[in-house]
Amino acid sequence: MILLDTHIWCWLANLPELLSHSQRSLLEETEEPLAVSVISLHEVALLASRARIDLPLPIELWFQMALDESSISVVDLSREIIIESTRLPGAFHRDPADRIIVATSRILDAPLVTSDSEILKYEHVQILPERKNPSVELR
Repeated sequence: MILLDTHIWCWLANLPELLSHSQRSLLEETEEPLAVSVISLHEVALLASRARIDLPLPIELWFQMALDESSISVVDLSREIIIESTRLPGAFHRDPADRIIVATSRILDAPLVTSDSEILKYEHVQILPERKNPSVELR
């Protein structure tokens, strides 16, 4: 399984041109199943409700398109993921969604695809494609 960060999932569904060449190649060529954390659904719904992102469809239909029609699975929260999100080794920022996504990656031993500069700096999570400076920094 390969876990997608929230923005990668949104870019894959709506704006694939924002993916780096290596990310796009990986996601097109992999035979591994793709997944997102359930917290990513919350993040997208919240951003859409606050008009911070513009989705081409109402949220219910967008979820159907971005999950069901693309065969991306949703990883539910578990006790282990919640606990891990509070005990991440080393220094990591306090954003709860990012902590849950990183914890999910670690608990499932699933590499994470992200362009988030804070996550890319965190050495205790496996990143695909291999780490390098992000081409797009998220704020």
